[in-house]
Amino acid sequence: MCVSVFPISKDNADYALFIDRQPVGVVEAKKIGWTLTGVTTQSEKYLEGLADKFPNAPRKPQFSYETTEIETLFTDRRDPKYRSRYVFAFHKPEILAEWLKEEKSLRARLREIPELDYKNLWECQTQAISNLERSLAANRERALIQMATGSGKTFVAVTSVYRLIKHAKTKRVLFLVDRSNLGRQALREFQQYQTPDDGRKFTELYTVQHLESQTIDDVSVVISTVQRLFSILKGRKEFDGEDEELSEFENKHDDTQVDIEYNPDIPIGKFDFIVIDECHRSIYNKWKQVLDYFDSFLIGLTATPSKHTVGFFDNN
Repeated sequence: MCVSVFPISKDNADYALFIDRQPVGVVEAKKIGWTLTGVTTQSEKYLEGLADKFPNAPRKPQFSYETTEIETLFTDRRDPKYRSRYVFAFHKPEILAEWLKEEKSLRARLREIPELDYKNLWECQTQAISNLERSLAANRERALIQMATGSGKTFVAVTSVYRLIKHAKTKRVLFLVDRSNLGRQALREFQQYQTPDDGRKFTELYTVQHLESQTIDDVSVVISTVQRLFSILKGRKEFDGEDEELSEFENKHDDTQVDIEYNPDIPIGKFDFIVIDECHRSIYNKWKQVLDYFDSFLIGLTATPSKHTVGFFDNN
């Protein structure tokens, strides 16, 4: 991706973005402390100017970033009723290029998931999946699934992931846990899940990685502890697996929030969705930046949400 100060008619966009010599977007840079929420309109003008400058481009520029040194907003104008959202950093050009090859954006595809009609679900499971899909279609980026213990939360999550991959063409999902035994349980759930409309097992159709190394493969679903994922984001080559055996919820000695910096090897667009198991635990106070790092929809699973949990998921 080429980035440069670029003249557009009488105005200058701070930066124009090109991929393979084709214009794809603009960046508007502001000083620290500047309120970004009103700057999107300025980016709209620059995008129109960029499109006028390149009338023979295969597509109109769709992306804009508004940024200070502290925070960054991103907008994808392919989305229905598009709006800006905060991102941890800029997307890698490979991800923007991948998006542009798609006929519709992910948020547009989420509105086209067919109505749930699986016959083998309990009523509460049907309700949870249907409500989640309505939430995603409305572009609500955080959703909390609260179900009683024993009601099949993980089964609901796997069913939802299957439908997101099949119907919304979701490419990458992260299933996040806070101790290794929960990761192994989730892996078994994916392995044993028989797809209701196809008949084959989930893992016969899609690839699943239970992360036990420091390398994330290019697969459909990655299952990881938040502890290991944090170590990967920090660029650590080795990780002590014993650190995955105990939840921070059970360790009352240290609740200091961890600090994350951008890691070019792990782009913010790595995952489309993050499913967070047992999301009520205080571990997600300590490890909140691990979640904030990714430009992903967040789906929480719990039987016992706290007020903090409900607030984290925007009361959704």
